[in-house]
Amino acid sequence: MTRRIKRSKEYELTLVINDESFINPPREFQRNAILTKTINEFARELNHLDRQARTYVTGALEPGLSTDRTQSLLTDQQIMEDWQIPLMRAMADAICQSKGDILEIGFGRGISSSMIQDYKVQSHTIIECNPHVIDKFKHWKLQQSGQNIYLITGLWQDTIDKLPLYDGIFFHTYPLNKEEYLKYVHGSVTFAEHFFRTASEHLRPGGKFTYFSNEIDSVSRPHQRALFENFTEISTSLVKLDLPKDVKDTWWTNSIVLIKAIK
Repeated sequence: MTRRIKRSKEYELTLVINDESFINPPREFQRNAILTKTINEFARELNHLDRQARTYVTGALEPGLSTDRTQSLLTDQQIMEDWQIPLMRAMADAICQSKGDILEIGFGRGISSSMIQDYKVQSHTIIECNPHVIDKFKHWKLQQSGQNIYLITGLWQDTIDKLPLYDGIFFHTYPLNKEEYLKYVHGSVTFAEHFFRTASEHLRPGGKFTYFSNEIDSVSRPHQRALFENFTEISTSLVKLDLPKDVKDTWWTNSIVLIKAIK
């Protein structure tokens, strides 16, 4: 049995490895280096999280997802709260610089769709499943001068395989029910992780993908690994946010990492 301990006045970390064949490189000093680095890195992360937690707003989180949101009539703030608007602008900028063919997953309030249209892109395809949101899309489209705007009705899981390749993909949707919330929010590095492979498969070489990252001020190692399984390059930047104290979403602090993944 191998044991490593890290102590501070606030906490104590103990790492116990019961199987000596676990993390077993050729030399013992290599193993010691890996384990020491790992526990020290975790301790630094805890210290940072302590400082970070002090910046959180109280929030007013709505418990659970009791209804299926594919059919629900949602308010604008239930779809997307206003504090996300600066992030939407940064995400649109990340994928629209080429002014090529853009795929957007989820129409929502149409805010990001309007931002994408500002770039005069060659084409703009939107996948949306909620009939009430689709009604909003129809009204929005009448106000657009662009001719190459297409709506695909349904879930992206059921429709995307019939679509061509794109120069940019914008993914900003949410769990549709409690099952998805537990599986893709609590069980993943980020909600969009289950879309990574699909995004890569539907991008042209050099195409760009962005999404709500769920990262506050850096990108975790598991998140980076998941990205590099599907993309050749990633770039990151920090977007400052102005959150209300009673924010409803599962976000409570004043920044988020914008991720641009490149095929």
